[in-house]
Amino acid sequence: MDDHCCETMTRRLDWHCETHADVYDCPDALVVFSAKFREYGLVVHDGGTSSIGIDFCPWCGRRLPESERDRWFEELEARGIDPWGDDVPAEFQDGTWLRSPSGTPAAVLPEPPAPSGRERT
Repeated sequence: MDDHCCETMTRRLDWHCETHADVYDCPDALVVFSAKFREYGLVVHDGGTSSIGIDFCPWCGRRLPESERDRWFEELEARGIDPWGDDVPAEFQDGTWLRSPSGTPAAVLPEPPAPSGRERT
């Protein structure tokens, strides 16, 4: 299970519709998360499986983690795996590959900056 920025994001990502089996078919599904890339997106309800990447949570405003997409491809290339032609190992199908040997996520959500106590005018 991934830790997301807030309860609302977690609840929206855990959305399950009784009518639509696919999140892209459900008009009530708003966001998607790709664990293998650590990417968040807003669902584009156009009949396909598109989403628009987002950098900030629409509910709490917190910055979301940087995408690991480039690193994912680099890791596969370093292992001699062609993601378009070879079988991709199971650990690269989800976020497992991002975790260190201790099981701690390699990329954690950044903490919001602490208020400085001074207002700029």
